[in-house]
Amino acid sequence: MDFLMTDIWLEKIIIYGGVFLIIAIVLSIYILKLRRETRRSESRIAAAKEKGLYEPVSLHPVIHINKCIKSGACVSACPETDVLGISNGRGTVINASHCIGHGACFHACPVEAITLNIGTETRGVDLPHVSQTFETNVKGIFIAGELGGMGLIKNAVEQGRQAIENLVAHLPKKHDATYDIIIIGAGPAGISASLTAKKHQLNFVTLEQDSLGGAVFTYPRAKVVMTAPMDLPLHGKVKLSNTSKAELLNLWTSVLTKNTITIREKTKVEAIEKEGDHFKVTSSKNESLTTARILLAIGRRGTPRKLGVPGENLEKVRYRLLDPEIIQNKRVMVVGGGDSAVESAMMLSEQNDVTLSYRSGNFNRIKPGNATKLEAAVAGQKLTVKYLTNVAEIQAEQVILKNSKTNEEEAIPNDLIFIFAGGELPTEFLKKTGITITRKFGDVMMKH
Repeated sequence: MDFLMTDIWLEKIIIYGGVFLIIAIVLSIYILKLRRETRRSESRIAAAKEKGLYEPVSLHPVIHINKCIKSGACVSACPETDVLGISNGRGTVINASHCIGHGACFHACPVEAITLNIGTETRGVDLPHVSQTFETNVKGIFIAGELGGMGLIKNAVEQGRQAIENLVAHLPKKHDATYDIIIIGAGPAGISASLTAKKHQLNFVTLEQDSLGGAVFTYPRAKVVMTAPMDLPLHGKVKLSNTSKAELLNLWTSVLTKNTITIREKTKVEAIEKEGDHFKVTSSKNESLTTARILLAIGRRGTPRKLGVPGENLEKVRYRLLDPEIIQNKRVMVVGGGDSAVESAMMLSEQNDVTLSYRSGNFNRIKPGNATKLEAAVAGQKLTVKYLTNVAEIQAEQVILKNSKTNEEEAIPNDLIFIFAGGELPTEFLKKTGITITRKFGDVMMKH
């Protein structure tokens, strides 16, 4: 009997010991995996800080550690490369400057441990004052899209729709103005707003200082627009992952045409004035239009920022690249350090001698894919990069670059120069209209 009991206990010890051993092995593998992920994330964060990519330049996720349950859902959901990673089992921000505001991490988090913020404690972002209904401090003027801090196409489309819905709810039944609403800007937000206004049978007009598509129109033809599924008013669900600029513009043109909506292109708004219970809008075509309400969907870039150097008025100076395929056998200079500059330089380098000038020592604002392609292009001697340089003067057959460290000047033979120095936020226009502009230092833009 004693032997039998001993055998039973021995059998139990072996079983329990095996179970504990399996648990120990599984835990060890899990811990090792966590440590590897943590080391990988710490290495990427260090690299991001070294390259100046850690500080966000626009909308970005903030992970609240005290709420995080270590599900890793945010990391899996993020469609961008190296924006988020795992550190000590929790989600962590790696390259905040690469975030383009998809909001996928925000929606994927099961415990609401993520908010989408704009600006940081040290880097402020100027934004106009806008309420949750998209109305500014000037009653009757609304803002949607990039100008309000939401630059992603899907977000801008949704905001354009929501702004009109909110506007309709408070639109006076009777007014003395010609239009119920004037929509200024025909980018993603403006197009969506126009379709929603049509849906509600409003008397409206949409004005665009450039061409249909707004900032999207200025992309090079070959540029791939990264976007996500969106609900386009009067059309329905649109599922897009990688689609070209041309395809997106064709879609918008088709939907607008189908709904008999005409965008008044090449019509810049010069001034907005309050007159009694409505507004007077003065355009670049010397016309005055009256409206009960206004939606600004003009984007943050405004007009292209100029360098202010001698020779910038020459015909060979351009601020956008629309048809890179027709430019051949030219000595081209591209100025800038963002994705637009890098992508344009690489496209032009296929058929031209290209020099890329950037004032910094590294490209700290471009997507990882562009960084990899640029390194390969430079290694393959397809283009030349001049770091720490500024344009000192533009001449008929050359460009004078000045090194910011040594102050030495270098003359580069040149036929064409493309300047991608960003755009100027229409601050003065907004202030003149009476709209308050606030500098955001890490303010929450989206929360559950």
